[in-house]
Amino acid sequence: MMWGKKEKLKLVIIGHVDHGKSTLIGRLLLDTNSLPKEKLEELKKISEELGKETELAYLSDQLKEEREQNKTIDTTQLFFKSKKREYIIIDAPGHAEFIKNMLTGASLAQAAVLIVDTKEGIMEQTRRHAYLIKMLGVENIIVVFNKMDLVNYSVKRFEEIKKEFLSFLGNLHIKPLFIIPVSARTGLNISKRSSLAPWYKGPFLLQALDSLTVRKNKKDNPLRFCVQDIYRNNDGEIIVGKVISGILKQGEEALLMPLYGKIKIKSIKIFPKNVKQASEGENIGLIIDGAAKIARGDIIVQKKNPPQALNSFEGNIFWMSEEPLVANTAVTVRCSTQESNCIVEKIQKRVNSSTLETIEENGREVRMNEAAVVTFKTEKPMVIEKLSCTEELGRFTLERGRNPQGIGIIT
Repeated sequence: MMWGKKEKLKLVIIGHVDHGKSTLIGRLLLDTNSLPKEKLEELKKISEELGKETELAYLSDQLKEEREQNKTIDTTQLFFKSKKREYIIIDAPGHAEFIKNMLTGASLAQAAVLIVDTKEGIMEQTRRHAYLIKMLGVENIIVVFNKMDLVNYSVKRFEEIKKEFLSFLGNLHIKPLFIIPVSARTGLNISKRSSLAPWYKGPFLLQALDSLTVRKNKKDNPLRFCVQDIYRNNDGEIIVGKVISGILKQGEEALLMPLYGKIKIKSIKIFPKNVKQASEGENIGLIIDGAAKIARGDIIVQKKNPPQALNSFEGNIFWMSEEPLVANTAVTVRCSTQESNCIVEKIQKRVNSSTLETIEENGREVRMNEAAVVTFKTEKPMVIEKLSCTEELGRFTLERGRNPQGIGIIT
């Protein structure tokens, strides 16, 4: 199986426990011929021993276990491919793990499949995962109502649960691109149509996935370069980091934030070569002219219309620690490579992340699995922007003792 030549799309498959995520992943791997030969042979053996109902979930879980134990599968994610593109499935077994994986730059999902058991219905974790994918800025969302075989492929049940879920998603301002009735166990509407549900006229899941548009880098986006580290060699200081927005050009004059220091880009390295420019998504090294002292967490921006460096900001947060977030206490906020101690200045509103109901205005604390609107005051200025402007500067984590406790987006 050859990888690396097609367009790639990072995909997260989420939903309530036991709603069929592992079976769906197994079906996608099987139907797209994306299994290593030895795994396909093992699958046939498992089928004989355990029966077809459990084979696909067992396959997905076995691949996951091998990844965790560094055995035969030399990858950190699961892969499958269609004729159009390659897909990377970001593993997200539970909401806490989902958040941590989604916040890792290399694992930022470009699309989400939200799975719901058609028979059991919409559960608390289903709603919470929908809230989180909205909060984390995932726009390409597909809803699949799984286990249609358990409701005899009933169009009445499908329309009933679809209406209920769309009502909830509407409150989150989420409009799924597709809503598809499937059975991961039998293969209904995964990689092909089936006569078992002739009333469904939309695309099957692989068709829907292939129709998604991968966001392209926009050359006219404002320049944002996040400094990750500084190295020294015979050339002097090499500033290493990532272009998270726009284009950086050799010879360009720029600003070093948050102190607004003036600099000039002397040379750009995409190791081991020197290049004239670098664009969004590229990890590069820079040599600059200028008197400004540079440190990890600094942001290089264009001189025209630079962002603000702020000591106070408001964010929508999701709290995932058993120890509550308490007003007027200290936490560490991390935004891209920036880091600062901060005070929880005001908890404006606590929200039930499953029902979206307001629990309390002007709250004293935010408890585990709750959402909230919070005002933070930082010890040092930070470059932050709305999520819609620059994703990596519009998303932050809240930590205690280097342990992520919550996530948020800038409002």
